[in-house]
Amino acid sequence: MEGLLTLWHDTGIYHFEWKQLVMMAVGAVLLYLAIVRKFEPLLLLPIGFGAILANIPNAGLNDEGGLLYYVYHIGIDSGVFPLLIFMGVGAMTDFGALIANPKMLFLGAAAQFGIFATLFGAIALNVIPGFEFTLQDASAIAIIGGADGPTAIFLASKLAPHLLGAIAVAAYSYMALVPLIQPPIMKALTTKEERAIKMEQLRPVSKREKILFPLLVLGACIMLLPAATPLVGMFCLGNLMRESGVVDRLSHAAQSEIINAVTIFLGLAVGSKLSAEYFLTLETLGILVLGAVAFAIGTGSGVIMAKIMSRMSGGKINPLLGAAGVSAVPMAARVVNKVGLEANPQNFLLMHAMGPNVAGVLGSAVAAGVLLALVG
Repeated sequence: MEGLLTLWHDTGIYHFEWKQLVMMAVGAVLLYLAIVRKFEPLLLLPIGFGAILANIPNAGLNDEGGLLYYVYHIGIDSGVFPLLIFMGVGAMTDFGALIANPKMLFLGAAAQFGIFATLFGAIALNVIPGFEFTLQDASAIAIIGGADGPTAIFLASKLAPHLLGAIAVAAYSYMALVPLIQPPIMKALTTKEERAIKMEQLRPVSKREKILFPLLVLGACIMLLPAATPLVGMFCLGNLMRESGVVDRLSHAAQSEIINAVTIFLGLAVGSKLSAEYFLTLETLGILVLGAVAFAIGTGSGVIMAKIMSRMSGGKINPLLGAAGVSAVPMAARVVNKVGLEANPQNFLLMHAMGPNVAGVLGSAVAAGVLLALVG
């Protein structure tokens, strides 16, 4: 009888608390979104599964010596995983559209306004009982507005590790919901005539320009904002491997094997922070709300900047391109193209939208560097 009692005390059923069950349900919802709805499945699936593993009582996966403990501290706490992801993204990115039309850099910069607006919003929430966001917390939350998951994880791991799970889930959830969130904002800020504006074909970009571009970007970052060089530098390394044409094996590895393996462990590490004691708080709800606000402001500010540029160019720039200034590559560019086609079936904006889209990736990395330099 005593043996049976000991065995019962070792079961998960005996040790389960309601908070752990809630967080396992959250993990199951993330798995549903990834598998059934196909929302960012590459990240939401391992994050959801990691959340389930992290809340198993007595498993010790999150304790010192456990798998999730080491995955988090080796890859996230050190900042290595987000940097390797950025290298892979750089290897998959074609800067041709941005080089052909460098004015799109302004749209990538304008879309980052949501980050800094949300920074003040997070601080303002402290007037409500239950919220105690420090300036570091607010900076980590604000980066959600850039719609760049690796950047959000990198900055949160440096400034607010205790908020990492909520920030990562918010960032990737809103990235996945780009096709639902952006179109209403884009249509509310533009007229049908503006959405129907056709743009001239982009000029051809030489191989030399594509090779020099990542080197120039890195040089500018080194001179002006060294704090952003970890992210920008790895992004430029991946892009240089792609465009140089002399290390195809390395470029292919960065685009496939390396980024795929890192994505698995990155998702598990983020999921490990979705334990009940970290996630089920009032602050988490505030983060989710602020993330949505940040993303909406970023989209809106990009569209408004594009409208200004359209007026100054005599109607040669479609204001929809501003919505692609967020870092959700290439989803935001596809949404711009879709909304443009609805207004004009002959309006193909995808290649034009890739300019501000890749500019947004650089913009969010620079914004993270600014925040890290100021409050890190």
